[in-house]
Amino acid sequence: MNLTIHGAARQVTGSMHLLEVNQYKILIDCGLDYEKDRNVQANEDFPFNPATIDVVILTHAHIDHSGNLPTLIRMGFDGQILCTPPTAELAELLLMDSVSIFLNKQHKSRKHGRGKSHQSRQPLYLQKHVMDTVERMVTIGFNKPFRLNGDIELTFVPVGHLLGAAAAVLKINDNGQEKNIAFTGDIGRKNYPVLNDPQPLPPVDYLVSESTYGGRYHTQGQTIEEVLIETIDKACIKESGRLIIPAFSIGRTQALVYSLNKIFSNGLLPPVKVFVDSPLAAVSTQVFRKHHALLNEEAQEFYRHRGDEFEFDNLTYVENLKDSKQISNYFEPCIIISSAGMLEGGRIQDHLYYNIQNYYCTILFIGYCAKGTLGYRLLRGDPIVHIKDRELAVYATIKKTDLFSAHGDHNDLVNTVKQQTPDKLKQVFLVHGETESMQAMADALTQDDYQVTMPEKGVTYQL
Repeated sequence: MNLTIHGAARQVTGSMHLLEVNQYKILIDCGLDYEKDRNVQANEDFPFNPATIDVVILTHAHIDHSGNLPTLIRMGFDGQILCTPPTAELAELLLMDSVSIFLNKQHKSRKHGRGKSHQSRQPLYLQKHVMDTVERMVTIGFNKPFRLNGDIELTFVPVGHLLGAAAAVLKINDNGQEKNIAFTGDIGRKNYPVLNDPQPLPPVDYLVSESTYGGRYHTQGQTIEEVLIETIDKACIKESGRLIIPAFSIGRTQALVYSLNKIFSNGLLPPVKVFVDSPLAAVSTQVFRKHHALLNEEAQEFYRHRGDEFEFDNLTYVENLKDSKQISNYFEPCIIISSAGMLEGGRIQDHLYYNIQNYYCTILFIGYCAKGTLGYRLLRGDPIVHIKDRELAVYATIKKTDLFSAHGDHNDLVNTVKQQTPDKLKQVFLVHGETESMQAMADALTQDDYQVTMPEKGVTYQL
């Protein structure tokens, strides 16, 4: 069998891996590549004919893993997309949101007289293509073997990171020889709000592992609640200002709301108004409620004794754009949670536009920001940023914490691999990470006799 890494090779976004077994072609993830020279249409350039793919396995719903599926279908793929039930529901929401983002960018381009005749300004896909994608999704529960054909069996193993996220473990009969390969997707971390800890993977011969946090370690010594209490106390209580938290609508926002619920329910801070200004967050929270049985034991215990994890006094889910704009007229201290997390779209840009020059505003980043994004530029310390066709000086306080990162850090990643014995595990392929992160992880693993490869994009490996 052959493995080709077509995406997230020595970079973080655009996960897409092709496994070929006796002419049967399996695509593991099909994500948007955010690093293709800022030209989203470059995602159309598949290095294979989409019509030749037999099946797609989707590890989880995040756009860097799912976001190019409608393009794949638009260009000829007509097979099944296998994923867990929460992944199917969350992916539909995220893909529909992507369509809105594409159309909004097209509208802005036309409004300013640019791109009227350029293909690069056309939406990558439309709502119809998303619905075609959803119709092809077949859901499989965790730890329930599913036979793809007479030679291949798939099992989804929960890995935390996001509701429904799974490693794809494949048991393969390759011309009479049994071979096992696992694709980790994105590995979560232990004790993360709402989510269960990653489950150990079974023994495999080959492992395709993410490496996002290779060489990096999550902050120790403070809990999520302690960081939030400290930040809210300074920004909203002592300074009577406002705290803006850019957060991905799905996953990060639910973890944040649950953490705030614990803080205010336990009286650890005076009441502060909290706005969740993201329609996508409000809808996706319903998915979390629907799949409540998949939440961790702490969240379920909270529910039994306190009620809904995602609802509390002074919390408002902002429903429409008119109400969103009214937040600017709310002059009391408040917390605004809004998407998108990297600041590249969504209502967060309005809140930044009106508050980036506010000395009494704090912006707290709780997630990763890819190179080239507005969030990345703010974290880099740029004194002036471009927002909504204006150059604005940055007077707001910029802070960040990695405690809300849903990715396992260096130790988590290395320990995931080390659950496998070096004499059984023939090869580790590192993906979904910058070169420096991969190298740090490779160095740690090779010291313990693991065979590690950092694939170049498009190179085929015979397994």
